[in-house]
Formats: sequence, structure tokens, C-alpha cells
Amino acid sequence: MTSDDYKATEQLQLSKLPTLLKNSPSKKKTEKELGKVRRDLANFQARLYAHDRHAVLVCFQGMDTSGKDSLIREVFKDFNARGVVQHSFKVPTNIELSQGYLWRHYIALPSKGHFGIFNRTHYENVLVTRVHPEYLMAENLPGFDSPDDATEDFWQMRYQQINNFEKELIENGTFIFKFFLHLSKEEQKSRLLRRLKTPEKNWKFSKDDLKERKLWENYMHCYEQAIRHTHTDVAPWHIIPADDKPVARLLVAKILLETLSQFKEIQAPEMDDEVSGNINKYIQALQNE
Repeated sequence: MTSDDYKATEQLQLSKLPTLLKNSPSKKKTEKELGKVRRDLANFQARLYAHDRHAVLVCFQGMDTSGKDSLIREVFKDFNARGVVQHSFKVPTNIELSQGYLWRHYIALPSKGHFGIFNRTHYENVLVTRVHPEYLMAENLPGFDSPDDATEDFWQMRYQQINNFEKELIENGTFIFKFFLHLSKEEQKSRLLRRLKTPEKNWKFSKDDLKERKLWENYMHCYEQAIRHTHTDVAPWHIIPADDKPVARLLVAKILLETLSQFKEIQAPEMDDEVSGNINKYIQALQNE
């Protein structure tokens, strides 16, 4: 596989894309390969941290139960904690609502040398709010007096704002990855039932999950529109079949590694001449203490 195999297109139709790969390797083989890719990613992270000129932003979107949390845990578990930070964006607070909708995402961006992971992202502002335009009333937008003001022109404006946001980040040294975890409605049903039938997983279930599930087709339409309008050469979307969690984790890890490995200039800085020319002297000094 290559990362291009999973890139979205401007004519994206999610209903025509698989949520489960055919002839995928066994779980044991998949997890073994993930372990190797994960270690290579961790080595890249160490070089990125030392190089200190670029950042990496990894964005995950998907329906409830699509596996975002466990994917993040398994793909990034070998990273040095000082070089990675995760943000999970929930319902905006009053303080966040008093700012522009991208503000809370700006302040959560990774600094140079770091990986940032967005578990749900700035795209919530053209997904959940498009399914539920009444939520926009809390933003107190000028000239926005009712949910009916969320016209097609309004969403096109937001898509362009998001594209500009990402373009600015890229021009200032951030590599952006955007993954949609493509889950089938049938698999979501199985996972929700598992949450209900497994006592230690009951806490994950919310009655709102069933309300949102009834809006499945609406969400798929909004995802298609958002992905089509924000899929760019410099910040492409990847559509990841998510019915098989181990395979989804491996695909994400391999796409990250394949793309980041192209940046050969990202290396730890070399020692200055004075230090490198006196290494043996420093070793001897320490050994003679």
C-alpha cells in the first residue's frame, strides 16, 4: 500500500468506499508490523524534537465508536511524552464561544519539534454544527439571527477559512495529516451493544449516541462535503477503513511514516567542532572523577 491509495478526492462518495479491507493480514501479524512502524515513528519524533524547525499535526475525525481513542493510544505509545500532546475537543466552553471558532484550535497547536494530536478537530465546526445548525446560535455571530442563516454560502465561507488556517500552518513549518475513520453503521451498532453489555465499558455509552445514530445519513453527507472542500495537495484527507481496529491503526501509522520519511533534512544537529574534537578528552575526564 501507499498513502495515495487512501487519499480522498474532490468527488468523494463515502458509500462507495470500503469500511473493511479484503484479505487483510491476521491480527497477530498486523500488530507485529504496527510495533515496527511505531518504533520507526518514535525515532522520527526524536529527530523532529532535536531538529526543532517543524511540527506535526495529526487530525482524527470519525463517528462515535470509530476507534479514535484506541488508535491514538496504540500508534503513539512509543513516543517520548515530552514531544507529543493530545487534545480532545468537546462542546465549546463559554470562554471558547466568546472567541472565533478557530481560537481554541490555534492555542492547542503543537510547537516546533512536537507532534500534536487532535482527537476531533476544527472540523467539528462544519460537521456537528452543520447537522445541528441551532448550535451556532451560541457563537453569537454578527448577522446570524436564526439557524436558517446557516446557508450554503455560510458553509463555503467556513471551508475557506479552514483551508486558510491550514495553509498558514503549513507555510510556517507544520506538517498536517487528516484522517477520517470510515466506520460502517453495522459495525457501530456492534460496538455500541458491546459498550452496553460489558460493565467496564458502560461509562462510554450515552443516550445521545442513539439520537446521533438516527442522523447517520446526514452526518455522512456533511463529512463528504467537508472533505471534498478541504482536501488539498498540501493538506490531503485520508479515508481509513475502520471496521477492523488493528488494520486501521496500521494504515494510519504507515501513512505517517511513509510521508514523514521523505523529509531527510530532519536530523539531530551535529556537534560543534570544539565538542566533537574533544570527545575523548571529555570521556577521560569523566572516567577519572
